[in-house]
Amino acid sequence: MTASPDLDAALGDGTGLDPDVFRSVFRRHAAGVAVVTAAGARPVGFTATSLTSVAVEPPLLSFGISVSSSSWPVVAAAEHVGVHVLGEHQEDLAGTFARSGADRFGEATSWRSGPHGVPLLDGVSAWLVCRVVARVPAGDHRIVVAQAVAGDPAGPGRPLLYHQGRFTALRH
Repeated sequence: MTASPDLDAALGDGTGLDPDVFRSVFRRHAAGVAVVTAAGARPVGFTATSLTSVAVEPPLLSFGISVSSSSWPVVAAAEHVGVHVLGEHQEDLAGTFARSGADRFGEATSWRSGPHGVPLLDGVSAWLVCRVVARVPAGDHRIVVAQAVAGDPAGPGRPLLYHQGRFTALRH
């Protein structure tokens, strides 16, 4: 059986999938939007669409972060991080934390210091403070595994999603 020309192109030379094809596939995957924060000399944070529930007992989650991210040095050393599930009303906040060079904790961002000194964003749909238990190398990223130690699921709004390279909301 011979492969189709499209399949041959997708398979490449056997050393790995073309990064553009990989990105194109994941643009079709709708993902929830979260912001991860950590305390350092200055607080840091970034928008993440890689948030995953790992286990309930103990309560573990994971997220990915690029080692070239301006937030990585602080996250690499942090004992605790904040994980914020954004609501559909927070597209601007998601954009601020996704944009390189943005003043993420400037006047436009409402936040407070939470448990373990973790920066907590106001008005989010839900938040967790987590103790980092592992940082696993994964290509040009690290997968951070963290155990939830505090949280609040009672914030406003339906979830913000990321799909086809833009933020969107659920439709009913």
